[in-house]
Amino acid sequence: MSAPDVLPFFHADTNTWSYLVSDPATREAAIIDPVLDFDPKSGRTATTSAQQLLDAVKKLDLHVRWIIETHAHADHLSAGHWLKPLLPDAVLSIGEGIRTVQKTFRPIFSLGEDFAVDGSQFDHLFVEDERFAVGVLEGRVIPVPGHTNDSVAYLIGDALFTGDSLFMPDGGTARCDFPGGDAATLYRSIQRLYELPGNTRVFVCHDYGPDGREVRCETTIAEQKRSNIHVRDGVDEASYVAMRNARDATLDMPTLILPAVQVNIRAGALPEPEANGVRYLKLPIDAL
Repeated sequence: MSAPDVLPFFHADTNTWSYLVSDPATREAAIIDPVLDFDPKSGRTATTSAQQLLDAVKKLDLHVRWIIETHAHADHLSAGHWLKPLLPDAVLSIGEGIRTVQKTFRPIFSLGEDFAVDGSQFDHLFVEDERFAVGVLEGRVIPVPGHTNDSVAYLIGDALFTGDSLFMPDGGTARCDFPGGDAATLYRSIQRLYELPGNTRVFVCHDYGPDGREVRCETTIAEQKRSNIHVRDGVDEASYVAMRNARDATLDMPTLILPAVQVNIRAGALPEPEANGVRYLKLPIDAL
C-alpha cells in the first residue's frame, strides 16, 4: 500500500493534532482537522496555527485539494472556513452525518429555520466507503460513529486518521456522552478499524500526554489492538460500554464545546456581524 507523507501540527491549547498529508509523486495534498485559535476568556480569534499549515504548503510546494474534517469538533474551532479562500482548489469536506448533528444543535442554539441542516455549508459530504484521491493515493471514508453521529476516519494510502474514535493506546478512546454519542456504537466502529492491516499507520486527533509523557500522534493498528487501555484484544462490548459510561459520568464538558460546536456546524464560519459590526456566539443556559 502506498505511503503518503504526513506532517503533524500540534495545537497545545486544545491538545489537537492537525495534519498535512501529501502524495510524494504528485505533490497534491489534504489538510485534516485545522484549528482556529480562540481565547474563551476574551473571545478573540487568531489564525497563527492555520498559518503554519499554509507556510508548510508553500515551503513544500504542495497543491492542496482537500480540507477535511473528521467531525464537528467540540474542543476546538475549525479553521476550514478561513483556509478555503486561500486554497481555492481545496474542497472543504466532512461526513454526511453532519446533517444529523446540525439538526440536533439547531434548536439548542436557537439558530432558526434559516439555518440549513443539509450540510450545504460544506463543499462536499462524504458517504460511507466513498473513495477520493490525493494525487495517485486512494483515500477511503470509514464511518466511526459513537463519539458523535458524524464521526468518520480517513484511510489515505497506509495512513489512517481516526478523528476522536481512538487516542494513543495509553489514552484509550473518546467519550460518548455528547448528544448522539453511544458507547456500544463506538465499540463497533473501532472493531471495524481493527480489521485493517496491523501495519496501518494510525494518526490520532488528540493526545494529552498521560502520566507526563511527551505528546505523540502516531501508532499502528497492531499496537492499538495489543495495548489500547480501553478496547484491546479480549475486551468485549459489554465490558467496554460499562467502562466508557462510568468514565464519561465523571467528565466535565470541554471548555470550548459551546463556541466550537456552533461554529463547526457552520463549516468553521463565524456568525454574521450584527448591526454594530460585532459577531456574537450564543451561550445556552442549562441546555447541556
